[in-house]
Amino acid sequence: MTFLFVLSSLIRIFASGMETVVLHNLSIGYTAKGNDRVVASGLNAAIKSGELTCLLGQNGIGKSTLLRTLSAFQPALAGEIFIQRQESGDKSQEIGTFTDKELSRLIGVVLTEKPDVQNMTVTELVGMGRSPYTGFWGRLNAEDHQIVAEAIGLVHIEALADRMIHTLSDGERQKVMIAKALAQQTPVIYLDEPTAFLDFPSKVEMMQLLRRLAIDEQKTIFLSTHDVELSLQLADNLWLMEPTGLSVGTPRELAEKGALSRFIERDGITFDRATLQIKVHSS
Repeated sequence: MTFLFVLSSLIRIFASGMETVVLHNLSIGYTAKGNDRVVASGLNAAIKSGELTCLLGQNGIGKSTLLRTLSAFQPALAGEIFIQRQESGDKSQEIGTFTDKELSRLIGVVLTEKPDVQNMTVTELVGMGRSPYTGFWGRLNAEDHQIVAEAIGLVHIEALADRMIHTLSDGERQKVMIAKALAQQTPVIYLDEPTAFLDFPSKVEMMQLLRRLAIDEQKTIFLSTHDVELSLQLADNLWLMEPTGLSVGTPRELAEKGALSRFIERDGITFDRATLQIKVHSS
């Protein structure tokens, strides 16, 4: 066993569970004509490295608004978002104190929308993840090409490397966008409905991939999803947005608190707190 292997293992042990993103009394929403429309307020929670965290909630509850706010795509109405520079050991900084370039090296975002690109290969699109590190002309050097190849390998899409983007299936394209985020080398990756439009086996594969990347690469991976059953089985932690506030914990903890029952159960649908299983009853 080499020294570097031991050192790498120790780093993973101590880095795992680090609070990379911290919300303090956060209020999210929109400002229109001088008036604030609050979607959710008083949010206090933390997303940890080395874990897969899933954001659940009913349609219209504010999941996309929260993701956009965490990504700095829109400002918070109140409160603070702190980000830990995990790779350098710096103290946490409020998200508003970072420059756009600094944020592009801290946060990667994978959206559901299809990339609007033509005549581009998978390798070329993944290479766009290196843009925060390249010069004005965006040319990749030998190190950049190596990082792109490694990102493609981590997602196991080597066979797609020379394919044109418009020829890919939804599941293949999602993997490519995740590889692009990995090539960006950010400690934090946010994903908006990464399993949307996928068939069930592809949904399972995608969630397994994201959890493996969180653990193996010590990434902070946070995603919104409607796939509740998969989240119960594969997520390390859940954020459940409810009209009354935000519930945070492991699937088991939220089940014991009754939060999952409130969210899931309807006429003909029951939730077993002991087994974390959802049961649909025929009428």
